[in-house]
Amino acid sequence: MLRERVKHPLAALVAAFACTAPWVGVEFAGGPEALALSELATVAVSGVAVLGASFLLAWGAETAEKDVPRSFAIAVLAVLAVAPEYAIDALYAWTAGVNAGTPRGVEAGNLAVANMTGANRILIGLGWSGIAMFTLYQARSTADKAVEQRPGFLANVVQLDRNISTEIAFLLAATLFAFFVPLNGGIGILDTLVLAGLYVAYISIVIQGDVEKPEGQIGVPKYLQGLKRLFRVAAVIALFAYSGAMIFTAVHPFASGLEALGENAGIPPFFMIQWIAPLASESPELIVVAYLVNKARSTAGFNALISSKLNQWTLLIGTLAVVYSLGLGEVGSLPFDEKQTAEIWITAAQSAFAIAILTNFNISLREATALLVLFVSQVVLEFAIIRTVADAAVETELGILVLHTYTVVYLVLAAVLFWLRRDSLVALLQRTNRNVQSAYGSGRPEPEADD
Repeated sequence: MLRERVKHPLAALVAAFACTAPWVGVEFAGGPEALALSELATVAVSGVAVLGASFLLAWGAETAEKDVPRSFAIAVLAVLAVAPEYAIDALYAWTAGVNAGTPRGVEAGNLAVANMTGANRILIGLGWSGIAMFTLYQARSTADKAVEQRPGFLANVVQLDRNISTEIAFLLAATLFAFFVPLNGGIGILDTLVLAGLYVAYISIVIQGDVEKPEGQIGVPKYLQGLKRLFRVAAVIALFAYSGAMIFTAVHPFASGLEALGENAGIPPFFMIQWIAPLASESPELIVVAYLVNKARSTAGFNALISSKLNQWTLLIGTLAVVYSLGLGEVGSLPFDEKQTAEIWITAAQSAFAIAILTNFNISLREATALLVLFVSQVVLEFAIIRTVADAAVETELGILVLHTYTVVYLVLAAVLFWLRRDSLVALLQRTNRNVQSAYGSGRPEPEADD
């Protein structure tokens, strides 16, 4: 990973821009096809560009914390980091609308849902768990104040910022609503209005928060924060715009290249689209968060992960219905089959379990391991069924059974945790209510003492 141990912060900026330069050249030449790049070369060039752009994005967000509320800066970072996932899903939703009523349209609709649920589950199953483990590992050398050593089996925890109560509460609301989405026979405009409305309400709250004094920055963010406000704001906008453009243009070829390499290795295309493509499109977000953790800023890193989950679980789902309707030429609902219904339910159940873990504003190594094991075991089991069962109907039936089984496991674990932590849940909702009153009410209420 790029380090900021350089003679001057501008050297790090130049290095990050240099990572994106080959991809810029490829784009100006007409894309990988015009240059007849192999899948491996496309993956290499676009992947390095995503790496460089992720650092530029992180530096832009850290610099912005001097002028806007930290939660808002992180929300912008989260949207830009996962923008490629929106583009990939929008392509499938558009194809489903244009080809509505045909086998191609049905397949594209299922792929849109599969890609969306895969991305959401990866963000928690690999993202939340992996970053928690990485934070605890890094704390041995970074002395991260957010890490607390506790006695017991895998009991060490990462303490989270209590100011993310608003994000968690809105994510809980979106998760509860998501359970009902399949009951309407598809993802429709009503779902868009509700889910997008939740996200707009969330942004309207966090943007009115206080601008906090930036934490002890080093390297590029410290240098840029030292500029005059006009130049600083211009630098942030430029970093956001450039890194967003790089991520948006490079991740799709990166994901497509990985899909092609996977298919050449004998991995089924549908499995690739549900898991490998979203993993590639989530890579900027994971790189940014790993960078923050490496700087002992794990709280900001987790804030970014939770904000990403919130915008994917609201705007991404809502976007599908809008794009499908545009492709269809009229207002409609994106249809999907029984298996994708089960995919939505297991995604919502995993989200509920993850939220239950965070209700007391920390995540232990034990809880992170549970998230990781449940996610990986389900994906491995699904892959084993795909590779060993020849009959398509039997394969689908077994796949649905696995999804329903894991859904029940997630829901039982979530219910137990919510019950055990019911006082923490109430406190979280009360804190969120105070944030809402502060944003929309008259005056600012006094902050409560930490529990």
